[in-house]
Amino acid sequence: MLLLRLQEIIERRQLSALFQPIINMQTGTVVGYEGLIRGPSDSPLHSPMNLFKVARANGLSAEVEHLCRHVVLERFAAQELPGKLFLNVSPESLLASGIHDGKTLGYIHGAGIHPDRVIIELTETQPTYDYDLLREAVMHYRSMGFQIAIDDLGEGFSSLRLWSELRPEYVKIDMHFVQGINLDPVKLQFVRSIQEIAAESGTTVIAEGIETQTELLLIRDLGVGCGQGYHIGRPQADPAKTLPLDLAKTLSLNGIAVYPQKNAFGRNLVTALKLLRIVPVVSPDMHNNHVYELFSSDPELQIIPVVADGTPLGLISRPNFIDRFARPYLRELYGRKSCTAFMDGDPLIADKDSSLQELSQKIVAADRHHLMYGFVITDRGRYLGMGTGHDLMREITEMQITAARYANPLTLLPGNVPIDEHIDRLLGSAVHFTACYVDLDHFKPFNDVYGYRKGDDVIQAVGRILSEHCDPNRDFVGHIGGDDFILLFQSEDWEDRCRAFLDRFAVEMPLFYTEADRNRGGYMSEDRRGERVFHPLISVSAGVVKVQPGQYGSHHQIAAAAADAKKQAKKIAGNSLFIERRTAGVFTCDSD
Repeated sequence: MLLLRLQEIIERRQLSALFQPIINMQTGTVVGYEGLIRGPSDSPLHSPMNLFKVARANGLSAEVEHLCRHVVLERFAAQELPGKLFLNVSPESLLASGIHDGKTLGYIHGAGIHPDRVIIELTETQPTYDYDLLREAVMHYRSMGFQIAIDDLGEGFSSLRLWSELRPEYVKIDMHFVQGINLDPVKLQFVRSIQEIAAESGTTVIAEGIETQTELLLIRDLGVGCGQGYHIGRPQADPAKTLPLDLAKTLSLNGIAVYPQKNAFGRNLVTALKLLRIVPVVSPDMHNNHVYELFSSDPELQIIPVVADGTPLGLISRPNFIDRFARPYLRELYGRKSCTAFMDGDPLIADKDSSLQELSQKIVAADRHHLMYGFVITDRGRYLGMGTGHDLMREITEMQITAARYANPLTLLPGNVPIDEHIDRLLGSAVHFTACYVDLDHFKPFNDVYGYRKGDDVIQAVGRILSEHCDPNRDFVGHIGGDDFILLFQSEDWEDRCRAFLDRFAVEMPLFYTEADRNRGGYMSEDRRGERVFHPLISVSAGVVKVQPGQYGSHHQIAAAAADAKKQAKKIAGNSLFIERRTAGVFTCDSD
């Protein structure tokens, strides 16, 4: 039934062409259109996926592809669309017999289109094996004036190999890596890496599947040459020839996108393999006298694993073995017996690919002696070596110190490294922005009197309130450390946002106190000299610096200027906003 319908479609040319615009991400101009195909709207073969599936099943792929190209070329020419036409072609079609028969060139000449306006977009539907033949076919089409694009980079069977073999003029990044890129640092890194390779090889990157303004601006900031997607324009039979004004305005915004932040512990995943130590092992038929000799000959040896045919059976610890072996008559009784007599038969075992976080949780849940004696490291159940609790604690401590530079563990907001990176991006883009340094007043005595748990609640509330008053697509919220935060505004209404979060603080901060302390506006406590003093409720000081392009040269200078503005704000009682305007030489301060 479907075969008959397909044959009817071919005979009657019942295919329709749609065109989706592709734009220059930096200028907003339409550089061309991808030609798409649809079957009859009332047919189960309306979808191109179903159309080509039935064609392949019945050996009609070549006929359908040729018809698709012919229809797309005719409609492109008839509508006098500007720019280039991206024409979908499968590699197997190029490799089919008769690739030099000139059919495609005949279609183009018949439509009145010059070959240099046509991009042959290679779309894989099955693996490509004969790269030499494919390279020859591509060279043939290039000699006629065509250019080459590779579709769905990162999704196909061998798209990276195709890129290397064919050296196309364009590569299209699969929409999977574009959609949600503002939320996924891995996708961000993938696109950034592809763009860097493309820049080195002289290839233009096209990001497919752009569906939001945030994705559009982030792709633009990564330097990607071209973009395509529903946010830019949906496939239409009669597409627009210029970009809508609102979209052109968005692309011309003088600012940068806010990059997604990596998980603090996920930047460089460290596994148990890093803790691997090679120690002597014994087999279960080894006598205890021999184990004693091993311990005696090496005073640093604390643990001996018992391994049989690569499988770990248990651990013999030095303190336990020496203590028991030194007892009267035990050496005589057990000296020539199997070492398993003094073995801990339930050792802690970790696969080499276990993360240190998983390993740490496993040790915490187990008996405490495992932290002292260590753990066995295996590779899919096969013994590799040992790890010690000391090495684990040292490595996790180093990871925590490193992680704190990237994300504050209390608020999970970006730490000093991403703060500095974002400031440098702002400075490098020569955009106007506003740096706001936020600090809490009277926080230390609150921490002393109400306890660190309550203090942590306050810090988390500050991070939440600041984040709620920023535009996540344009503004950056960072946690410098302790009770210090920084906001990097690109929003034009930054001052309104600052006043709004000060108002929110005025409402929420008193809720952390007892009713009695709220009513009196503070509390009494002893200072360092043991004298009773009155401490006001926590307030917030915000110092603001408006940054003009070229005014500052580094994030260090921005940080110093913002810190100075914060110091001025702290001189004002209550929740305060201090704005420093260096270019005008005017200083403005407000107090709640």
